[in-house]
Amino acid sequence: MTVDSSDCAKSEELVWFCLKAQPKREHLVASGLRKQFGIVCFAPRLRLRKLTRRGPVWFVEAMFPGYFFAQFDHVTERRRVEHAAGVRGLVQFGDRLATIDSTIIDALRQRMEADELVTHGPLQGLEVLVTQLLPASERVRVLLEFLGRSLQMEVSRETLIQSRASAVSSLQ
Repeated sequence: MTVDSSDCAKSEELVWFCLKAQPKREHLVASGLRKQFGIVCFAPRLRLRKLTRRGPVWFVEAMFPGYFFAQFDHVTERRRVEHAAGVRGLVQFGDRLATIDSTIIDALRQRMEADELVTHGPLQGLEVLVTQLLPASERVRVLLEFLGRSLQMEVSRETLIQSRASAVSSLQ
């Protein structure tokens, strides 16, 4: 969902915004905003098992690489948030700011464990369309509806298989 920046000035309720962060530092930037300014932030992460030369290894990475969410008053906090360490700015489409409905944030939070971490079934309950298999990296491009438009993202084949297995076992 997007909203005109002038409409943010009129709104009296706090809005969830999507922010750009330095790569691989999303959770650290969110933590800094929480500690320094008391801003409510959400930087969901995934725990994934990847094959390496040494064999399978567990990694933790951002669910949305380069992005995290923050809830704040646009009029009074915008400058402080945009100029905080590690923040690259608010996500915008022209003059419209990317905002997220609080019900979506709540739904994502329900899937999280401690430290905003999903350890299994990150795609469970989401509707996705596999558009292309990339054999070199064994990843799958997934068309995901997010922020009011279709985005492509890559998810490991193993993650999809685990999500499917979780869904099948819950049906039985």
